[in-house]
Amino acid sequence: MRAYYAVCKLRLLNGLQYRAAALAGLATQFFWGFMYIMIYQAFYSNAVHSQPMSLQELVAYLWLQQSFLAFVMLWFRDPELFQLITTGNIAYELCRPTGLYGFWYAKLLAQRIASALLRCFPIMLAAMCLPKPYRLPLPPDFASLMLFIIALLLGLLVVVAVSMFIYISVFITMSPTGSILLIGVFGEFFAGVIVPVPLMPEWLQHIVYALPFRWTADFPFRVYSGNIGVHEAAVGIGVQLGWLVLLTVLGKLALDKALQKVVVQGG
Repeated sequence: MRAYYAVCKLRLLNGLQYRAAALAGLATQFFWGFMYIMIYQAFYSNAVHSQPMSLQELVAYLWLQQSFLAFVMLWFRDPELFQLITTGNIAYELCRPTGLYGFWYAKLLAQRIASALLRCFPIMLAAMCLPKPYRLPLPPDFASLMLFIIALLLGLLVVVAVSMFIYISVFITMSPTGSILLIGVFGEFFAGVIVPVPLMPEWLQHIVYALPFRWTADFPFRVYSGNIGVHEAAVGIGVQLGWLVLLTVLGKLALDKALQKVVVQGG
């Protein structure tokens, strides 16, 4: 575990150096945040029936989505790992005295944390100072805030476990593009990143609840906004832990299976 912690810490410090790129990303994420809020504001003002989320809950959902984009986006990738697989330099990785799954998991985790740390606090602080209806509200109580933090961190671990399948699939396809598009598009849609899950049709929500993606974004953001109550949130955290264990075990088995068929040619 000490080796994985060292890798995570080193990659985290390295990622925190890219402050200029993070500042450039802030403007983009504010643009998307305002645009989504204005679209949903028009939708709510013309809706005939009441919606399963209030506009205030939805605004919190959208700002958190922009603040923690690096925690929830499956297209967030490490090109270096793809290069290692497709060029055959994976042989160097296999010489390390650590497990490949844990080593890559630590690198990907640190990469997402570094990117989020540079962006989340400026976006949240600025969004809290905006006038209504654009203001990011505070969580309804302290319990919701604590459960949100736990759910967000577990969601991050789940999304890294899901993203590991993208890298594992490249051992077979040798093409990162297809894997990123397939898992990224489906994963983000079912996570509620494109359309919040409560606003989806009821039949589609049954499919979403059977998959692991909603536990990465939809669940923690609705806990913060108060759309999911404290008791339901505590139960949901248990489900998150179950998915995390299942995805990690399946990912490690899949990686071990893929490595058995790896052939590296050359001197």
